[in-house]
Amino acid sequence: MITPSYKVRIFVASDPVDFRKGHDGLAALVQSHLRQMPFDGSVYVFRAKRADRLKLIYWDGSGLVMAYKRLEDNSSTWPTIKNGVMRLEPARFDALFAGLDWRRVQPLKVAAPAAAE
Repeated sequence: MITPSYKVRIFVASDPVDFRKGHDGLAALVQSHLRQMPFDGSVYVFRAKRADRLKLIYWDGSGLVMAYKRLEDNSSTWPTIKNGVMRLEPARFDALFAGLDWRRVQPLKVAAPAAAE
């Protein structure tokens, strides 16, 4: 499973995409429809018409990585998004990727320590 760190930005596209699209097609959608930069290290998540399949792409510094997941027994609860894209916290992304209801996940807001003991 892909587990992005808390510093990685995760963007979720609202509209279903044609799942025949590959790396280049999804990168073009990120640039043209989501108005983001596909090679900035952020994770971009897309869904199929049925919410039982997810694709995500991200630039890892040496190439464009694409992951695909098909949920067997159910479909994901897909975020209702305005303006085509929303940002999602890593904990909520983990729930979405697992097919869980991501809206029930409340990430903890913990301040980093000022100094080590």
